[in-house]
Order: sequence, then structure tokens, then C-alpha cells
Amino acid sequence: MNLGQLTVGGVTFDLKLLLFIVLGTVVPMLDYYGHRLTNLKAYDRMIYYFILPMLLIVLLFREPPAKYGFQVGNWKAGLAWTAVTAIVMAVILWYVARTPDMQKYYNAHAPKEIMRLITLNGIDLFGWEFIWRGFLLFGIARILGPGPAIMIQAIPFAFMHLGKPELETLSTIFGGIGFGFIAWQTQSFVYPWLIHWFITSFTMLIASGKI
Repeated sequence: MNLGQLTVGGVTFDLKLLLFIVLGTVVPMLDYYGHRLTNLKAYDRMIYYFILPMLLIVLLFREPPAKYGFQVGNWKAGLAWTAVTAIVMAVILWYVARTPDMQKYYNAHAPKEIMRLITLNGIDLFGWEFIWRGFLLFGIARILGPGPAIMIQAIPFAFMHLGKPELETLSTIFGGIGFGFIAWQTQSFVYPWLIHWFITSFTMLIASGKI
């Protein structure tokens, strides 16, 4: 659904693009300032980053969620990207996650029980990946093209890592671009979610000394 345009002072704004940018900016702010919706941050993020944009897609845009990457997509390419990326990142993280900054941060923040750690990461990152690699990526791509969309969606994703170890935070702009590229190639947010879930959980497990 095309929401039309708004012209103010000779400047024309695409209302749908404006909505993507505003939502992609405001929702992380609400998350950052701790506006609690449930008693658990992972479930808060599922509401903010998955349910809210999904409601906009279905009720306001009146479009199928598949247009925003909510589908299996090219599963053969997706599984290949997932496997290769997971192997490469496992080798890198085996060393990087043992640095003092990483150990200090994740010893303080990682859940103590392994299954709880893995489960909460999966729930948390499902919403994260949908809003960046689904809602924003595919929505903006239909207005500006996939190249700009891949770059734009990586910006709020990177800023959401502020406060984490510096090396990890500095790498996230490249990780966000990579995740966006994979999502576009597979036409699905599912594979970046699987990769991100693995990377985050593996990092936590190593840095906190669980493996």
C-alpha cells in the first residue's frame, strides 16, 4: 500500500519511507530507555521489533508479510550462507571472545544456565532480525533500491550495540551490512536470524567460560 507523499516548504517526503525511518529510530530508543512491556527484555523486544512492525504490515500497509522477508525464501542458499558464516565466525570468536573486555562484559550479562542463554537469545534476536533484515530492509528497498536499504538498515543496528565491548561494537556496521546482504540474497530474514543467534550464543558461551 502506497501511503502517498507530503510536501512541506517545497520538500517532498515519501510517507512510507518516513514511517520506516521514524519507527527504526524510535523503537530502539524506547528499548534503550527501558520502557517495560513484560518482565523480560527478550519478550519486550519481540513486541517492539516483531509484533509492532508486523501489525503495521498487516493492518496499515495491508500487505503480505512475505514481502518483508517473513518467509523461508531461497532455503538452499540460506542454509549454505548460514553454515559457511557460522564456521568462519566460530573460528574467529574462539579467540576474540576470550579477550578481557569480552569476558568482563559477558560474565556480567550472560544468563547463567546454558539452555536459558540459548533460548532467550533466540527469542530476542528473532525480533531484532525481523525489524532490521525484514521490515526495514525490504520496505526501504522497494523505495530506494536494495543497495541503499542494506546500508541504511545497518546503521540503527550498529548503534544498538553501544555499551558492548568496543571491538564488537565497531564490527557491527559490517555485520549489519552482511546480514542485510544475506537477507536480500535469500529473500528472507530467517538466515540472518540463525547466524546472529549462533554468533551471539557462541560468544556468550566462550566469554563467560561455559565452553
